[in-house]
Amino acid sequence: MTTNTESPVAEQLRTNLQQVFGFDGYREGQEDVVMRLVDGKSVLAIFPTGGGKSLCYQLPALVLDGLTLVISPLIALMKDQLDFLIAKGVPAARLDSTLTKEENFKLFDDLRAGHLKLLYISPERLGNERFLQTIKRQQISLLAIDEAHCISEWGHNFRPDYLKIAQLAVDLQVERVLALTATATPAVADDVRKAFQIADEDMVHTGFYRPNLKLSVVPCSAAERDQQLLTRMKKRPPGPAIVYVTLQKTAATVADFLSRNGLAATAYHAGLKTEDRTTIQDSFMASEEGIIVATIAFGMGVDKANIRYVYHYNMPKGMESYSQEIGRAGRDGKTSVCELFACADDVIALENFSYGDTPEAETVGAFTRHLLEAGETFDVSEYELSGRFDVRPLVVKTLCTYLELDGLITSTGPFYTEYKFNPQRPSAEIFARVSGERADFLKKIFRFAKKAKIWFTLDTTIISEAIGEPRDRIVAALNYLEEKGDLILQVAGVRQGYRRLRQPDDIDALVASLNERFQQREANDIARIQQVIAFAQHDGCLTQYLLAYFGEERDACGHCVRCKGVDLAPMAATIYPEIGEGEGQRIRGLINEGHDALVTPRQRARFLCGITSPATTRAKLRRHPLFGVCDSVPFAKVMTFVADLG
Repeated sequence: MTTNTESPVAEQLRTNLQQVFGFDGYREGQEDVVMRLVDGKSVLAIFPTGGGKSLCYQLPALVLDGLTLVISPLIALMKDQLDFLIAKGVPAARLDSTLTKEENFKLFDDLRAGHLKLLYISPERLGNERFLQTIKRQQISLLAIDEAHCISEWGHNFRPDYLKIAQLAVDLQVERVLALTATATPAVADDVRKAFQIADEDMVHTGFYRPNLKLSVVPCSAAERDQQLLTRMKKRPPGPAIVYVTLQKTAATVADFLSRNGLAATAYHAGLKTEDRTTIQDSFMASEEGIIVATIAFGMGVDKANIRYVYHYNMPKGMESYSQEIGRAGRDGKTSVCELFACADDVIALENFSYGDTPEAETVGAFTRHLLEAGETFDVSEYELSGRFDVRPLVVKTLCTYLELDGLITSTGPFYTEYKFNPQRPSAEIFARVSGERADFLKKIFRFAKKAKIWFTLDTTIISEAIGEPRDRIVAALNYLEEKGDLILQVAGVRQGYRRLRQPDDIDALVASLNERFQQREANDIARIQQVIAFAQHDGCLTQYLLAYFGEERDACGHCVRCKGVDLAPMAATIYPEIGEGEGQRIRGLINEGHDALVTPRQRARFLCGITSPATTRAKLRRHPLFGVCDSVPFAKVMTFVADLG
């Protein structure tokens, strides 16, 4: 109910809360966030998974003038949220690759006309120059950043694209920012606030405690785990359950094991076709007893209120991941069980992936020199650099971001080298609608068009140099013609533009510092894994331990397995397999095969531990019988072994 002291805006917000969203009142923290935003403040909201973060930007979007732009890495998973908004008459849309040509045209028409109140995009969309040209002309009243912890270099899910959002918010003259996360340690929260200039007092933290989640840890060996899982699932009342595993092949084998033993379970992972994943997810959402055995590809963006059980068949890679994944249980407030199978054998696979992601010191040096010697202005393809230096695209983005943060280069923005167009009207008719210099300008552009069967191709960089006009003007002209229906555009060949600001005083010292950063990230990742082990071996309240990791102090919960009096059972010690003489001979044979993708010790160690790289993928070496042969051996041991082979 409204009170006499509420302002007209507060009354309108409460009316919308009830009539549009169907809620009688705010949940904890929501009103605080919403009112700060309406007052023009930027806010960091730290809510637990399932805590109602999306309402914090959807509700103010209805009363603010202009557009609310929502950036989320889960854009493809927000269909249900958007369908709800549209059904309630809220002009909202998402921009992603699933849109048809007609849907894309309508979205941009609505955007340019100012008809949209909410637009959802992925962080990568900010690298699309056509989108940026359009969005720069809009009034952005609110920029909402979901999964905002990704901006922190020392967070558990650092994404270089996120680091650029803060500067973009300034460039777009965003009126206020809402940063949202469910997994921020105090240090990560500080990073987010500093990036977006959010005042200390404008951080709204509701706490991570969920009294209906019953945490449990079951130490077991790999050989015991299947039976332990089956026994627990059969003795409990049926209910929707997620079983989290690390590897795709594990998802398939565990789902098959449960199904053969009378529990209808389905595997879900990123290796399945999109339509199969959609079918599996839709079936689970509608089920009262469904069991999904999934990699972390499942769960993000899924809002199923009655998940009764979350099992971690494999150890999670960090407390942040664990918190996020158990947070999918019991959103209806009813009791839900979250059980972690603590198997020391999992640690090797988790650590190996962390070690395998770290680039070689020589690679970092060669990459850095390549960029800094590319000229005063230059452009690069992240895909080409990834292949050239045999590092994942994320490493390429991270290295470029580090050089930007160190003030050595600055981004001039992404662009497409190739534009294809399909004329919808004769060129004479197009030119007739403009006059004078503009008509001459268009004619100059089209003289460079190369015709194929249906599409004409334009290289905008070459045209810009040839006619002495800014490339931005050429792109703007093409976008204008598409808006008018004169042609249909397609783009290809995305490249990132940069300008070199200065040369480092000491290139060797720079390379050393970059390598140190990667080593520190690796160390942080390993420390997160060790933190999960410490949690699994903690002899006190598990809930209290989890909350303390996120900086929250609370008394013992009274309902976790430790508080219920179940004594701690130690994790079994892991016996690492040695690389036997037989495997050694086969590995020597692999080296003698002379693969270009397997030259350095780290390349060979990654391959033997089952970690792909651009070079091994290009060479189709994943099918090689020795791929992953050492996936149970510590990465450092494998590195030492192959280095000794020469």
